[in-house]
Amino acid sequence: MAVEEKSILQFAAINIGSNAVRLLISNVFETPTEPIFKKAELFRLPVRLGDNSFIDGKISPEKTDKLLMAMRAYKELLGIYNPLTYRVCATSAMREATNSQDVIDRIYKETQLNVEIIDGKTEADIIYSNHVAENLDKNNSYLYIDVGGGSTEVSLFSKNKIVASRSFRIGTIRLLYNSVSKEYWNEFKDWVKDTTKGCKPIVAIGSGGNINKLFKMTGRKDNNYISYGKLKQMSDLLNTYTMDERIQLMDLNPDRADVIIPASKIYLTVMKIANIEKIYIPQIGLSDGMVRLLYEDYKRNQQ
Repeated sequence: MAVEEKSILQFAAINIGSNAVRLLISNVFETPTEPIFKKAELFRLPVRLGDNSFIDGKISPEKTDKLLMAMRAYKELLGIYNPLTYRVCATSAMREATNSQDVIDRIYKETQLNVEIIDGKTEADIIYSNHVAENLDKNNSYLYIDVGGGSTEVSLFSKNKIVASRSFRIGTIRLLYNSVSKEYWNEFKDWVKDTTKGCKPIVAIGSGGNINKLFKMTGRKDNNYISYGKLKQMSDLLNTYTMDERIQLMDLNPDRADVIIPASKIYLTVMKIANIEKIYIPQIGLSDGMVRLLYEDYKRNQQ
């Protein structure tokens, strides 16, 4: 039975990340029981703001120009799709750049798009708003792990409540440039160990472009889980290849072929410390959470 057109709502989210800038166009189908969220389009542009922000502490003129081109393109796409509403969020690279306000002002001047720089806690809260764990086995505890270019958000969910949540300035681009100190890396590991102590069994929930890609590379189609052993096997294989071989043999884009190695290191480190045997990959993340919150705000305003 076809869904009536009037029951389909559309929202959009732009995520200005440290590695890529994404635009998600999402349809929401309202049913008598619950809304169904379905991706209509997902656009990704490898601007990689973290190359500047984490090394020089600012966004370079060249990166600013690239970002502006991306935002102008996305503004045009928003005009074509005409969603009910949209939200634009920027994460780690923008929140740490000393000239981020200047960049935001230019974006608004040229596109009239309001960019909201969100802190690590807000980023974790938006990701959590997808409520993935609520649809899984209530007997387990769940550890959300979202790995980005500049930060990693980790949240422990147990008995339908968030027990602990923290954002770490540890991301794929930072590890790529060796800009994470040994002391801070150990602090990260200690927090995971202390936070998950006594919460067994734990299942990881992974989000981010790299874990989605790793899942696809395993060829799994029966469910959305990867075991620790399978993930480590894939990571070990990738580490035997050069950058060019990852692109040619593993069919990875250049901007994915380098960061997928440090990404797998972060996921495996957390899983090993917390004694987690498998990771669930729902293939949703920050942009999906932004859309869900937009929908909830829209429904509240309709009342």
